[in-house]
Amino acid sequence: MSSALTRLGTLSVRRFLARNWQRRPVLIRQAIAGFRSPVTRSELFELAQHEEVESRLIVDPMGVCRLCHGPFARRQLPPLRQGKWTLLVQGVDQHVPAADELVRRFRFIADARLDDLMVSYASDGGGVGPHVDSYDVFLLQAAGRRRWRIQTHPDPTCVEQLPIQRLARFQPDAEWVLEPGDMLYLPPGIAHDGVAQGECMTCSIGFRTPSWGDLANIWTELQAGHAAARPATYRDPGVSPNVRPARLPSRMIAAAVHELSLWRPSRQDVAAALLRQLSEPKPRVVFKRPQRPLGRAAFEAALRLRGLRVDRRTRLLYSGRSFAINGELFHLSDLGQRAWMTRFADRRATFAAGRDRAPDSAFAPLIDCLFQWYLAGWVLPPQ
Repeated sequence: MSSALTRLGTLSVRRFLARNWQRRPVLIRQAIAGFRSPVTRSELFELAQHEEVESRLIVDPMGVCRLCHGPFARRQLPPLRQGKWTLLVQGVDQHVPAADELVRRFRFIADARLDDLMVSYASDGGGVGPHVDSYDVFLLQAAGRRRWRIQTHPDPTCVEQLPIQRLARFQPDAEWVLEPGDMLYLPPGIAHDGVAQGECMTCSIGFRTPSWGDLANIWTELQAGHAAARPATYRDPGVSPNVRPARLPSRMIAAAVHELSLWRPSRQDVAAALLRQLSEPKPRVVFKRPQRPLGRAAFEAALRLRGLRVDRRTRLLYSGRSFAINGELFHLSDLGQRAWMTRFADRRATFAAGRDRAPDSAFAPLIDCLFQWYLAGWVLPPQ
């Protein structure tokens, strides 16, 4: 497995995080030493034919924008010689091992923030148009050349009656032409417009942020499960005759305030909700179950002999004693099991020997858990 980058071109990752991350754009020439595109044009077009892969086609001849959603048979894509069209394919890292390896080079940012790798193909003059994203993104040129223009403080007004959000009054204040290996980092809120010069491909490594509304819903759901186990405690003995029957009783309000105050989230509650939210795969993610699964005993033997790895589609996160895998929350109180699982999550693999070897028989419940993940296609034997 590729290790996380420590340098981006001539810029150290530590300096990048201190000066640019979430602060200001930066262009980095030849950002990754020896970089090669993780996917070819033909492979990208092939991916766009699959139902489980999210893809979009933007055709923009004569300034009339048309948006279509995949899957796309090859004959549905415009000819390569036709200008001003773009194919966007999301989640390429979930389907192409080399793309997954590329994404893992960016693990100097927490896995909880990682979204996915989108690869775009554009014919000459193709692009999405000037727009603003609400997330951090690294735009890594994979093939060909693309001219990027940015505006630091854009007018958010968009062109009306278009199928995509395109800025109406884009006035760039900087521009560059990127060649293979060059990378442009953009924090949220920076308007940008990329136009292909000839045909080109660009890798977009995007980073998600927690949705506070969704997080509140998850936390409420978790607390509701605890509350359901509590008996209904509201009682009102000794009340006086009611002369205003339509008025909500103050006593009932006070009781509800008391009960709801018990729901104040602790740090552990918040961590659990975040784990649930940020480990949830995207809707189109499909896991491949083993066609001829091993039995429990054979799985344990293989685990000890060969180790185990996390499927590239799986999101496995932890905080303290709490862990989440693909939206499912679980807790480990045993210190040894917890230490092993944190190493497994960080390395995304375990090996047959050394510190990260498979858990011994004393960890039977943990092996049972791993076995169920194996049956679900969430973890796999080493390649």
